[in-house]
Amino acid sequence: MAELGFPVVATSGNASDEPICTDEAEAFARLGALADFFLTHDRPIVRHVDDSIVRVVLDREMVLRRARGYAPLPVRLRGGKIGGEPEAVLAVGAHVKNAVALAVGEEVFVSQHIGDLETDAATGAFRRVVADLETLFDTHPTVFAADLHPDYASTRFAQEQARESRARSFGVQHHVAHVLSCIAENGVALPALGIAWDGTGYGTDGTVWGGEAFHVTPENVVRAVRLRPFRLPGGDMASREPRRAAAGLLHALYGTAALDLTKLPPIAAFSHAERPVIAAMLTRGLNSPFSSSVGRLFDAVASFAGLRHRSGFEGQAAIDLEAACDGIESGEAYPFPLVEDADISLPLLLDWKPMLEALLDDLRRGLPAGPIAALFHNGLAEGIVAIARRVGEERVVLSGGCFQNRRLTERTVRRLRAEGFRPYWHQRVPPNDGGIALGQVAAARWNLELL
Repeated sequence: MAELGFPVVATSGNASDEPICTDEAEAFARLGALADFFLTHDRPIVRHVDDSIVRVVLDREMVLRRARGYAPLPVRLRGGKIGGEPEAVLAVGAHVKNAVALAVGEEVFVSQHIGDLETDAATGAFRRVVADLETLFDTHPTVFAADLHPDYASTRFAQEQARESRARSFGVQHHVAHVLSCIAENGVALPALGIAWDGTGYGTDGTVWGGEAFHVTPENVVRAVRLRPFRLPGGDMASREPRRAAAGLLHALYGTAALDLTKLPPIAAFSHAERPVIAAMLTRGLNSPFSSSVGRLFDAVASFAGLRHRSGFEGQAAIDLEAACDGIESGEAYPFPLVEDADISLPLLLDWKPMLEALLDDLRRGLPAGPIAALFHNGLAEGIVAIARRVGEERVVLSGGCFQNRRLTERTVRRLRAEGFRPYWHQRVPPNDGGIALGQVAAARWNLELL
């Protein structure tokens, strides 16, 4: 290595969003155009296992990607049973950060990280992992649990398998699965309040969810609070361009005039030709779905703070916003009041409008990104405390990709404890979509559905 005279990058063999190659011939075919050299061996690789990714939150580990060293160590599931003896449940997880789970008796074996099911290679790895788990534990599932999203590759697989084996199929709303995952991991007694904050998930009302609070009892799950919805111009494109989420927030406040506010960083990030197009999309609702996503709210605030208007990878804007808080210990917070929804059939709203108005005032007076980011994180924590007070359950569980954010999680836990609540968060199972399968198992075993 010393004689080469130039840097060497040695890495596991996979392209972005694809599983690791486990076969030499496959590696040469898939990676031949990417790698200069291959280090091979005469020992066959039985199955792919990625490195685990862990960060320290509140002085204990939080697994963000569960693989080597953690999978498939079981989680013991306590709770309701279906028809006496617990049924064997295969939960197929989400579409991104996919991991599957197999429940045998009271133990749930969560697989290693599989990845995003966007390619044939990833889907093939997904099917192999499912087959491996069934073989390892000599179990044939009688229940297949999956996300409600009809276009998820994992959901289609579960439905096919259920039909072929004449087994029961159980659909679980994405954010309910998040909350039940944290409840199951921590062995939380019900009832409890569950907070599920992430990027996007299929909502039962046809909108994009991601800022939900559920009241979970031994009998059912009720959606109690949601973030005030706002439009995302471009739909999925808004997850890659934080400026679009910011435009959606501004349009909710100011209407079509929002795209004329060119002194604001997110609007300045659009070209002269783009602004009328975005304004028309928002006004007419063209490819601009409503969303209650806290993840997209993070993106928008990062854009307002001038930190990032386009993201190169998932969660980049939120990571920037968290990093901007470093060293700022102020307890001040942006307001996130709870308000009644105009439609009484829907839950209470956690209202971002007062927060945005305060943020815009701070921008006008030149407040830097760091204090803005700290005020935003603190405001979200106070919003959760307000929800907990309203729902009135002592036990509060925190799940979803937003709680990978150490600043948000630590602030929220400390504030909940100070107000007399008992908070729970993830440790051995990821708070992101890598933990969804465990929640799907819990929903099927306990027969819990969203009312």
